[in-house]
Amino acid sequence: MAPEPNRTGAGASTSGTAKDEAAAKKKIESEDLSDEDLALKQQLELYVERVQDSEPGLQKAALESMRNLAGEIAQEYAKRQSEEAPIDDLMELVQQIVAFHMKHNAEPEAVDLLMEVEDLDMLIEHVDKTNFKRTCLYLTSSARYLPGPDDMLVLDIAYSIYLKFEEYPNALQIALFLDNLQHVRQVFTSCDDVLRKKQFCYILAHQGITFELDEEMVNDDEDREVLQDIINNSKLSEGYLTLARDIEVMEPKSPEDIYKAHLLDGRASAGASVDSARQNLAATFVNAFVNAGFGQDKLMTVASDSSSSGSSGNWLFKNKEHGKTSAAASLGMILQWDVDSGLAQLDKYFHSNDNHVIAGALLGVGIVNCSIKNDCDPAMALLGDYIDKEDSSTRIGAIMGLGIAYAGSQNEQLRYKLAPILSDPKASLDVIAFTAIALGLIYVGSCNEEVAQAIIFTLMDRSESELGEPLTRLLPLGLGLLYLGKQENVEATAEVSKTFNEKIRKYCDMTLLSCAYAGTGNVLKVQNLLGHCSQHLDKGEMHQGPAVLGIAMVAMAEELGLEMAIRSLEHLLQYGEQNIRRAVPLALGLLCISNPKVNVMDTLSRLSHDTDSEVAMAAVISLGLIGAGTNNARIAGMLRNLSSYYYKDTSLLFCVRIAQGLVHLGKGLLTLNPYHSDRFLLSPTALAGLITMLHACLDMKAIVLGKYHYVLYFLVLAMQPRMLLTVDENLKPLSVPVRVGQAVDVVGQAGRPKTITGFQTHSTPVLLAAGDRAELATEKYIPLSPILEGFVILKENPDYREE
Repeated sequence: MAPEPNRTGAGASTSGTAKDEAAAKKKIESEDLSDEDLALKQQLELYVERVQDSEPGLQKAALESMRNLAGEIAQEYAKRQSEEAPIDDLMELVQQIVAFHMKHNAEPEAVDLLMEVEDLDMLIEHVDKTNFKRTCLYLTSSARYLPGPDDMLVLDIAYSIYLKFEEYPNALQIALFLDNLQHVRQVFTSCDDVLRKKQFCYILAHQGITFELDEEMVNDDEDREVLQDIINNSKLSEGYLTLARDIEVMEPKSPEDIYKAHLLDGRASAGASVDSARQNLAATFVNAFVNAGFGQDKLMTVASDSSSSGSSGNWLFKNKEHGKTSAAASLGMILQWDVDSGLAQLDKYFHSNDNHVIAGALLGVGIVNCSIKNDCDPAMALLGDYIDKEDSSTRIGAIMGLGIAYAGSQNEQLRYKLAPILSDPKASLDVIAFTAIALGLIYVGSCNEEVAQAIIFTLMDRSESELGEPLTRLLPLGLGLLYLGKQENVEATAEVSKTFNEKIRKYCDMTLLSCAYAGTGNVLKVQNLLGHCSQHLDKGEMHQGPAVLGIAMVAMAEELGLEMAIRSLEHLLQYGEQNIRRAVPLALGLLCISNPKVNVMDTLSRLSHDTDSEVAMAAVISLGLIGAGTNNARIAGMLRNLSSYYYKDTSLLFCVRIAQGLVHLGKGLLTLNPYHSDRFLLSPTALAGLITMLHACLDMKAIVLGKYHYVLYFLVLAMQPRMLLTVDENLKPLSVPVRVGQAVDVVGQAGRPKTITGFQTHSTPVLLAAGDRAELATEKYIPLSPILEGFVILKENPDYREE
């Protein structure tokens, strides 16, 4: 956009003597330039003079020519690079053009030119207080579309600029995006304000990384303890319940309140009265999802003062064998994030003499501790002893619990405990599969060599018959999670995977590729995965499932790629083989997680009546995923109709019930979206939990509908309150008016455009839907975070005057 005419011309009138000196200097300079450069330089001077002319027409023409000149310089630079000719004189011109653009509010053009001539460092000297925000916004949003390693360089420059102008929260977000803990430390050490550091801690807690503060970052012991508590997420439950009380949804809901069977006609509700174990199991999950984190429900936790004190025990025993595992674990989800009362209420199940109940209690302990870190490590203490028990269900409960509780912590102690199980000849395949996943979660995105080797050896040791088992698919996934989002770091391991048995070789290859490039938006990798999906293969091939999921994992990074991926998946539905069609609904579910887009909703609704029951099941589960935590009325209606349509088919009905539970996740206060901070940051543990659950859904009948239905609890890793809770300087909730509306992309626009549209004004705490953004509607407070999401600390504005 052309700058406003009245902005220019400020520096045009200089004193006469200075002009003469400059002219003499120019003459000497221009003598040692080549003819071509001389011409370019004279052109530039002419344009600069014209731009400062008072006549708008001339100004506009000069600006246009300035752009052409920048283009010519970029071409000339490329030419000289190929001829290896000197470029110093060109760089001088670039320097002048960049200075000019930065002065005249054309930051994107300056950045583009510097990217062409590969010298972004020059930017740092030209940014000032007035334009650094717009420059950095352009840098961070263009990084998505650059090939590596340029994207990292661009973000590094943005990080340096933010640090230079003390915009620490933005610098911290870029440091987290680059997954660079040195940068995170640097942000903490460069900032002296304890209150701002508290806000950094909230951002770190939302990202879900384990981070220990030391004296260098925070020198006061008491402050450090408070800050570490925030990073450990110990206040999450409190904040969530504050939100629930404010919105008045504390009243526990029963599965019947969700099914709303009375709205359906006669035949379906008649079938529902039968007390089957499968239906009770579905009710267990629905109950857990709906009351997640509320600490009370109508099936598992019954207040002790009521006369029917035994009823929570009764519900547990309305489930058969492995159903009891999920039932006991559901108590963990209801008490999620509230470690103290969670452990107290789960304690009674540890004294049971039924191994399935104990397994459920162990898993429940893991779920309660999910994304909460605690100094006394209760999960390690309780679950550590059960890892080596004889009974495989107890072992799986303990192993999966540890995986969920310590996801992303890279805890060495756990590696010593879990890695030996992988090479234990006595361990059954299911125990080994869950161990691989648990290690993958604990070391997610760490590229840890020892864990990778342990899983690789396990895969090599499997016999032909074992490789055909459905749970074997979790082994390559555990390996893939180690490299989540780490791009080319996976290559060495991918080479090793080419030596595996051909039954699993390609499966492993696809899984590693899709995990390594998850959330990067890398177009070449999407093409590669699409290529694998276009082949028509025999029935026995399994690797196309993860390839389809991989397309969604890679493309979910930004909106454009996401839209294109949805269209590509439509084509796969039309032309793909059965095993591809079964994975497409799950990929769509991942692309629009907790974000019910109408076109995707319609596609899934159509697929939910598919003749192939596996496709229908995947579509139904995905309807639950795209509506997760939104209470979306349209999806809820679709699922109610499906429940009457499939009233005779128990497995499909089970899937419909699970989906109904997901849509009302946390009574509509939670989201499963792994992206946060205006879709800029991706929480690796959240994505890992989703991918694990989706990979398990690639074989619905054997895993989710078999006896491993508790894989659904991996979703707990992605569950986050979709709230904005403003707190004062003492971290107590503070209600202020905010405007919540649809976010608008303002990158590279002139002036100060509005960042949200179609807003409504509420007082905090408020819920934020997918694609929503909030801004304060009062000048009285200043937010310490540029992005209003999660916990935001407000400090009073010293310049505020009441009207």
